[in-house]
Amino acid sequence: MPDRARKLLAAVDAAPTEGRIGGGIASAPVRLWHWVNAATILMLSLTGYLNGTGTPAMSGEATGNFLFGYIRFAHFSAGYVLSTGFLLRIYWALMGNAHAMQIFWVPLWRRCFWREVYHEIRSYAFLTVEPERRVGRNRLAQLAMFFMFTQTITFMVVTGFALYGQGAGTDSWQYKLFSWVFSIWPNSQDVHTWHHLGLWVIVTFALVHIYAVIREDSCRAGASSPSGERGSRD
Repeated sequence: MPDRARKLLAAVDAAPTEGRIGGGIASAPVRLWHWVNAATILMLSLTGYLNGTGTPAMSGEATGNFLFGYIRFAHFSAGYVLSTGFLLRIYWALMGNAHAMQIFWVPLWRRCFWREVYHEIRSYAFLTVEPERRVGRNRLAQLAMFFMFTQTITFMVVTGFALYGQGAGTDSWQYKLFSWVFSIWPNSQDVHTWHHLGLWVIVTFALVHIYAVIREDSCRAGASSPSGERGSRD
């Protein structure tokens, strides 16, 4: 597996530039993971927000209302699904094609990488006509996926299980594996605060990601229109 990983990284590092974007490079496992991941992140975002801010007061006896318990159960269940899917995604990055590795590998030391990032920034700012045409994600998307998604999800999984371990008890596997987080932030409220901040990083990333996808599809549709080669990008 280490040899295969090195070959995949070399392939990603030297990904060829072609006259199309995306177009079937995402395998079925990656597509399945993407949509399951989107559903779990939506659930985690909604329930996590309610966990952090609370719910309206419920009328009646406390024993007759279990709303907050259901919210916490949904949050924890979605967290397990997200974590399991993320581990499988790491496995597929090593076993799938070269493009499956892109969100885990960013060649920051390559000058051409930063040149392509700069080109994409100009493209999204409407300062240049044509985006960088390459197979897979463009370099700006790859950079954003690595720092705003991959690293943030890792942080959320680690801090989430650390907080869960406090409730599960010191003899739980969650606490045994992730209690080292409290050596960095001894006050668990600080961990809650950073975990909540991670929610907003992911929400921001999701909004930008959805905008970029819609914009790219619109540009591609315009480029293929009969009115001209560059269509709506003119």
